[in-house]
Amino acid sequence: MSNTHTPSFFELDRFEQLYLPRHAEIAREAAALRGEVRPASQDATRVAVFGIDCQVGFSTPGASLFVPGAVGDMQRGARFILDNLERITTLIFSLDTHRAYQIFHPAFWSDADGEMPPPMTVITSDDVRGRRWLPIRDVERVIAYCELLEATGRYVLTVWPYHTLLGSPDHALVPALFEVAHYHSVARQTQTRLFTKGEHPMTENYSVLEPEVKEIDGWQVGGFNTELFELLMTHDTVYVWGEASSHCVSATLQSLQTRLEATAPALMERIVILSDCMSPVPPVCDASGAPLPGLDFPTIAQERLQGFSEAGMRLTTAAEAAS
Repeated sequence: MSNTHTPSFFELDRFEQLYLPRHAEIAREAAALRGEVRPASQDATRVAVFGIDCQVGFSTPGASLFVPGAVGDMQRGARFILDNLERITTLIFSLDTHRAYQIFHPAFWSDADGEMPPPMTVITSDDVRGRRWLPIRDVERVIAYCELLEATGRYVLTVWPYHTLLGSPDHALVPALFEVAHYHSVARQTQTRLFTKGEHPMTENYSVLEPEVKEIDGWQVGGFNTELFELLMTHDTVYVWGEASSHCVSATLQSLQTRLEATAPALMERIVILSDCMSPVPPVCDASGAPLPGLDFPTIAQERLQGFSEAGMRLTTAAEAAS
């Protein structure tokens, strides 16, 4: 598949850095390719590359939810885009999008002394009933939410560090990756597609396509993103990568699997997972260093990726896919 492009601006060291993208310089270099690279609208075979939450808040060292391994993931993902520039029809990115007062942030909670929970605190429905942790509002709805989340068997409510807050630098795409996307956009004469997720204060939104809980006691808090799903499936191949493999990537793949099994099972093979362009959240461990039940995220990620492969999705690496 590969037809390598290495533009002058592309430097691997920049993937650890925060800086202002060089829009005009990159656009000029990309525009010079227009005589040799066809517009994306002329692609006979449509290929999408879907980057999940490739944001500063997860992928830049020092960020509050930096995922170990993410810098290398971003480098390999960007290299994959450049190596296949002439064949990638559409770049699609999700943006995890939050505010201070959300059910998974410390400011939403307090204990009897008015103290907020530290990051990575697990809060169960029993904790709320027993008043170990209390939300700032809607106690009964919060209990109902925790019960619904626990009933899925996938996650329990976890208090995360403040991350990807709308308007903050850590909400943006990694600058070096943004530059590659900008280059693709100008060279192939097509828009990069961006989709936000996660703004409702009363539900977690690991999957780009849908929140973990959509309704609480008749109160609608989210739904399935049909627009994004239909966009993805207009492509003959959809390469999926991003952060983190244990959470937003695997949750999105699960949403895709469930919807495709119900509507178009034969299209499952269109989904190609770039396993070397994603990393898991580290495990949450007890005092002895053993992962807590349900919080061994690297193991969870591996098991889920294997499950997606067994369901008919293709599991590969960027190097293998480009060969």
